[in-house]
Amino acid sequence: MTITGSLTPKEIVTKLDEYIIGQHDAKRCVAVALRSRWRRQQVEPPLRDEIAPKNIIMIGPTGVGKTEIARRLAALAQSPFLKIEASKFTEVGYVGRDVESMIRDLIELAINMVKKEESEKIEKKAGYLAEERLLDLLLPPVSTPPPMTTSPPDLTVDSLEKQTDSTREKFRIMLHEGKLADRQVEMEVDQTRDMPMVEIFSNSGMDDVGSSMKDMFGKIFPKKSRRQKLKVDEALKVLRREEAEKLIDMDKVTKLAIQRTEQSGIIFLDEIDKIASRQGASQSGEISREGVQRDLLPIVEGSNVTTKYGMVRTDHILFIASGAFHLCKPSDLVPELQGRFPIRVELNALGEEEFFRILTEPQNALIKQYEALMATEGVELSFEEEAIREMAKIAALVNEKTENIGARRLHTIMERLLDELSFSAPDMEEKKFIVTAEYVRQQLEDVAQDEDLSRYIL
Repeated sequence: MTITGSLTPKEIVTKLDEYIIGQHDAKRCVAVALRSRWRRQQVEPPLRDEIAPKNIIMIGPTGVGKTEIARRLAALAQSPFLKIEASKFTEVGYVGRDVESMIRDLIELAINMVKKEESEKIEKKAGYLAEERLLDLLLPPVSTPPPMTTSPPDLTVDSLEKQTDSTREKFRIMLHEGKLADRQVEMEVDQTRDMPMVEIFSNSGMDDVGSSMKDMFGKIFPKKSRRQKLKVDEALKVLRREEAEKLIDMDKVTKLAIQRTEQSGIIFLDEIDKIASRQGASQSGEISREGVQRDLLPIVEGSNVTTKYGMVRTDHILFIASGAFHLCKPSDLVPELQGRFPIRVELNALGEEEFFRILTEPQNALIKQYEALMATEGVELSFEEEAIREMAKIAALVNEKTENIGARRLHTIMERLLDELSFSAPDMEEKKFIVTAEYVRQQLEDVAQDEDLSRYIL
């Protein structure tokens, strides 16, 4: 059972609060949507299959936390999570990506997720088997000596085996202590793993043809390998990987991955407003945008998508869409698609106070990140509270005067503020640096006054 099975909506919001400042309404919506999935699993079939996911549209300007909320939600749910821009899709019949490709991408993520989990389960056994194979390479088995009429006692088969076992254990200890790291062994290395595959198809509907063909040819043609000399550490990694692949049941992995994709997958459709109809747009552009919406509709409603791992049903995948909706509104989407996103939530623009909290409160706050980065150079970096408030004030001011890019402006501010320190940190004699409000004003004065910030916008 995933972590969400024991978390209430209130607890989910609390977890999200550790990384995201504000946007309480949006957090409540996604928390309820996630808990509803767990509730659905407790319902007996066939009613369970009739309960549709509570898809969400987040409406708000860039940099206010829409993507971060969805990403953290997926991490909480331990679910396959895919973020994709809706504007990357094109109407069927045009060159580009077809909408079904996002389901294929999602199942690939699920396969990797489950495979990693299975690898962790058999990691100890795979390590032991790899170690035994490596010791065999370091100490080839002793062949039985030819029969002798007057064989001395110390050359009997039993004594040779005892000597070999003793030597093997000594080598095992040396291996664990790292004393054999620089020694080389000669072994067979699989060449098909990194075999290049020429990509022939690139049009719509052909996204996974290349990988499918690679799998097909891999089954038809025998694996190629060649003898290669590797250092012991590198050889152990190769052997551990080979043993793990032997132990992992890929049929089981595929079955679990499809189940996880269908029951707990999350797709974040960013920039969905870019495919909505707009007033004053060209007729051809309107047709293309509406075509993408029509193609998205069956995926969001629920359909079967063919992947190289089998059919994947999309009925219970949670779709979270987002957009700024500056030039249009959610009602400009085709009515059928609107109906598949019953929950709509508006996210608030961020101001000076929110920026101060973003810089200091989250577990991954920018202040903490830069302090950790400077610590790698032996520099103890610290910020006065007034300095942080000055940074937040300047970020809010620049957003007002230029393009409002939300919290992303803080990355711009921090990079510009610590530009000189980042450059000279390795050569500094004084290993303690305190950022004051005066230093912030000195470093960012030109940024606050100059409205042409194209150099600094990330």
